[in-house]
Amino acid sequence: MSIDVNVQYAVPKPGLPAATEIESWACAALTQAKRERAALTVRIVDEQESADLNQTFRQRSGPTNVLSFPFAAPAQVASARDYLGDLVICAPVVVSEASEQHKDISAHWAHMVVHGSLHLLGYDHLSDEQAHEMEALETKILADIGYPDPYLETQTL
Repeated sequence: MSIDVNVQYAVPKPGLPAATEIESWACAALTQAKRERAALTVRIVDEQESADLNQTFRQRSGPTNVLSFPFAAPAQVASARDYLGDLVICAPVVVSEASEQHKDISAHWAHMVVHGSLHLLGYDHLSDEQAHEMEALETKILADIGYPDPYLETQTL
């Protein structure tokens, strides 16, 4: 198996998950989805960068927890076919959500990485059926690595 996760920090690292944790969470998602070869980039950003990207690419104002940018390699570029794309995770939003939702911060970070990784694989939650499938897979992946169901109403810290 060859999964390459490039982690970029565009914000100060103190209090953020280590690159090795982020890599392990992405690998858990990709392994569960039966990907033996893959590469992706995870960029941890501030609210301004998240808001700018959210506006530019989704026409939505304000920062958001995770943005996924799937990559489709041109047919003639076989060497890039394993590159899935980029995740952009807004650190202040993730921290704020974890606090507001009474979730363990590490569990919420893991959820954002798993959620975004599944988006890069083509999973989505636009319909109820898609949401059910994606949420069930997220819940299984997170349980397999020791985290609670992220969709439970009540979490304990």
